Amino acid sequence: MQTPRTEFAQALKAIATERGLDPAVILDTIKQAIIAAYRRDARERGDETEEYDFDVEINPTNGEAKVFSWPLEKPEERKDVTPPGFGRIAAQTAKQVIHQKIREAEKGAIMDEFSGRVGTMISGMILRFDGPNVRVDMGRTEALMPAEERIPNERLSLNQRLTFLLKDIVEGLKGKEIILSRADPALVEKLFAREVPEVSSGSVLIKAIAREPGVRTKIAVASIQSGVDPVGSCVGQKGVRVQAVTNELGGERVDIVLWSEEPAELLKAALSPAENISVALDEEKKLAKVTAPEDQISLAIGKEGQNVRLAAKLTGLRIEVEGVAAPKEKIEKKEAATEDGLGKKSPRKAATKAKTKTKKTKKEAKPKKVKTETSEAAQEVPTQE
Repeated sequence: MQTPRTEFAQALKAIATERGLDPAVILDTIKQAIIAAYRRDARERGDETEEYDFDVEINPTNGEAKVFSWPLEKPEERKDVTPPGFGRIAAQTAKQVIHQKIREAEKGAIMDEFSGRVGTMISGMILRFDGPNVRVDMGRTEALMPAEERIPNERLSLNQRLTFLLKDIVEGLKGKEIILSRADPALVEKLFAREVPEVSSGSVLIKAIAREPGVRTKIAVASIQSGVDPVGSCVGQKGVRVQAVTNELGGERVDIVLWSEEPAELLKAALSPAENISVALDEEKKLAKVTAPEDQISLAIGKEGQNVRLAAKLTGLRIEVEGVAAPKEKIEKKEAATEDGLGKKSPRKAATKAKTKTKKTKKEAKPKKVKTETSEAAQEVPTQE
């Protein structure tokens, strides 16, 4: 049946189009608002409404509303209880309720739309600061980034546009609330999926992520397609891909290591840039004892223990790092490296020594100065030895 082209019908259609709602939802909202208005007026008149059920019929042509009432569980006693002049009274009383219901229905539709995007990246603009929390403008609605989901050392400014992870939709005091995050490790994975075609296509997999937001992140990658270098794909030519991720995260350093099914091999890769390390693994206790040369211990541990801490998160192991002194043979070899194979001093040192000797000879050849007394003043007279 075609809807009549009346003023009421056109207004209903305009609201539905503007708000992105179903006209039936708006009509049902108006009916509930009119019932609420009638109950309110009836209570003011002293009429009993708790033991009755109500319904409203709206004329789709002119928007005229009629209220029907019947005792609970006795629908056969339904009767028209529309008071005289109720159309004008209902319009005035129900106006605010209608607006509220429409806003709730609109917000419900928006939340249903965003609920299908949980776990994905989304763009938004910083709207205002609510204490340590941040309100973000998402276009049709607002979202919240709690303090624990912020990057600790990141400085935000109003109207700044950023990329967020749509982490969750929770029920709050004012209804459903969209929760955003920039500190979640999943954001790093989504950024690599955006920047690296091999990750988005599934030929390169991100197997594990360990992150300290705003400072450093380690990811382990593997390839399921022959001929594809997982680390090289994520780094990109001259590092452009990983640099794009770093820039999006405000300069956060990202280390990319090759995934291995062997925990010891994965741990060695995770402790990079430390080299020449050995790993003794206790799988029952989930403990790894790492032995590193003395000159590699600081690299393995990292600043304030950050490198070893991220490696532990990445591998799921407890790590103990021990240093080992360089063998005596290496020390002797290092000392002997300054001499050639015949036991003579290196040409560079020999040339330096010869130059020093020449300077000394020239210095000795210079005439000495002695003082002789004259009747007028003391003079310096050079004498050749």
